[in-house]
Amino acid sequence: MRNTVRSSIALFPRSETSALVSIELKHLRYAEAAERCGSFRKAADLLALKQSNLSRRIRHLEEQLGVTLFERTSGGVRPTLAGRDFINGVRRILNDLQIVVDGAKAVGRGEAGYLTIGFYTSLSAGNLRASLVEYGRRFPQVEISTVEGSRTRLFDGIQNSMIDIAIVTGELASDCNRSMVLWSERIIVALPEDHPLAANEIIYWTDLKRERFLLSERDPGPEIQDILVAKLSSPGDLPDVVRHDVSPENIKSLVGAGRGVSLMCEACMGASYAGVVYREARDGNGSTRIGYRAYWRDGNENPALRNFIRLLEERCPPVANGNGSRGASSRTPDPSS
Repeated sequence: MRNTVRSSIALFPRSETSALVSIELKHLRYAEAAERCGSFRKAADLLALKQSNLSRRIRHLEEQLGVTLFERTSGGVRPTLAGRDFINGVRRILNDLQIVVDGAKAVGRGEAGYLTIGFYTSLSAGNLRASLVEYGRRFPQVEISTVEGSRTRLFDGIQNSMIDIAIVTGELASDCNRSMVLWSERIIVALPEDHPLAANEIIYWTDLKRERFLLSERDPGPEIQDILVAKLSSPGDLPDVVRHDVSPENIKSLVGAGRGVSLMCEACMGASYAGVVYREARDGNGSTRIGYRAYWRDGNENPALRNFIRLLEERCPPVANGNGSRGASSRTPDPSS
């Protein structure tokens, strides 16, 4: 299909009928090259055309416009006053068009455009933060939007195309039809700085048996509570848990105020809170970890999403059990550890 630029040019007074002039884009390029080269022959050589063809096309363009664009001399061509004004306009059109074309190609390659990422864990440190920083470095023309919300809200956003990809904790969910296993992070205990256990570099779960735990009702609070119950519950003896409908950041503020201790993902350690210290939680098998997984919708053709998934695959290479675009429920080691 030929590229054409259509322009309505009034060849008669407004009271009379206007003519719709169809001008081919390549003819504009011919005229611009002729003005730049000062010669039809040189312009034809530059464009790999016969001089007669280029001269004929420019003559046709002048007839369409109803103006003479070039003065022909034995030494070459030079633009008329109308021709100079026309060529200046043509250059603006061609430059703007090239910007549009380059932009479309960049979006098609995923080097520009938009990407919306959902999450509910901290961005103060950890693999998610590192992935976003690296993606921004590689693709600075992609505008990244973030959505922080519950697991349910993020999955709903994926299904209604408001979110491209969600990075969440926990086991495989059936809400989205594409997923991949990512990294895992240690479970960290947040303590008041004057707590007796704050003197220990490592805290064992048994040390926490009589503590009051402050947990958020918001994700990933419920998943962390499941880990807590699995570690400390026994018949007739459940952990002392107080749940608050506040963000994990405000949970840390409550810890700093001496209201109790809390558990959180390792990424939360990037932000300092007054009166709060962090210690690793362990048992006889070592660190306790929580896994992360990426989810997206099958059929999402956003090229920027494809590049982000490739980056995640670099950071968390597929493993023999099927980790990859459809993923498995197993966990992979934390690349940062």
